[in-house]
Amino acid sequence: VRLVEAGGGLVHTGDSLRLSCAASGSTFSIIAMGWYRQAPGKQRELVAGIIISDGGSTNYADSVKGRFTIARDNAKNTMYLQMNGLKVEDTAVYYCFNRDNQGYAYWGQGTQVTVSS
Repeated sequence: VRLVEAGGGLVHTGDSLRLSCAASGSTFSIIAMGWYRQAPGKQRELVAGIIISDGGSTNYADSVKGRFTIARDNAKNTMYLQMNGLKVEDTAVYYCFNRDNQGYAYWGQGTQVTVSS
């Protein structure tokens, strides 16, 4: 599975961005997908996820609930992260991932999101 991300950039506080993650290859075995982020000097943290094997249930980090929305377009094999009300503390490199039914995780290359005040 190959994942290609797009949509990062430099925005101001309160702005919105939409990240995309296009998947190709053997995606039939994917049971979960989502987004992590890593800020400088901090550990990578889960931002949002979709459990495909659980009917598409979603989960979010407390820090982004109500502001971020994860979604997927099956026809395009693409996952999105809509980020509204961006804060300076959302600045990080965002990575999408897909996890297959063997527990193996595939990662995108990462996209930088920078929020300035």
